[in-house]
This record gives sequence, C-alpha cells and structure tokens, in this order.
Amino acid sequence: MPQSGSLLMLEFLAWIDSRPRTYQEAMEAWRSTCPRHPVWEDALTEGLIRVESADSMGQSMVTLTACGKTLLDKKS
Repeated sequence: MPQSGSLLMLEFLAWIDSRPRTYQEAMEAWRSTCPRHPVWEDALTEGLIRVESADSMGQSMVTLTACGKTLLDKKS
C-alpha cells in the first residue's frame, strides 16, 4: 500500500531534505523490519528518493527526487 501521504513518509522526506544524508546514515535511522513502517522501501518504490552512488555505499548520498520534493512542498 503506498504511504506517500502518511505522516511518517512526510517526516522521512523532511529529514532527508533537512541536510545532506548518506546512505549509511539513512539506513541506521530509518531501516525497519516492521511491515507496518516500510518508509524507506516505499519512498524508493514510489520514486520519492534516490541514492546517488559514490565509491562506497556508506558515502553514497540519499536525496529527494523532484516527486519527493513536490510531495513535501505540497504537504508543508
């Protein structure tokens, strides 16, 4: 079920947008094994975030896509 309008998704998008975030940092803060809160997976599937590759995954950056930015701006 898409969660793009949920408060948790909006919190996640705002967190990503607040400052540069590495993939490692995002995984530590937002990965979940709870099937009720798959915000990371939903954001990727819905095209709201992207991982910009670097030499290592730990240095890769997570950013909002245009769709993610639009959703966040619309709900703010």
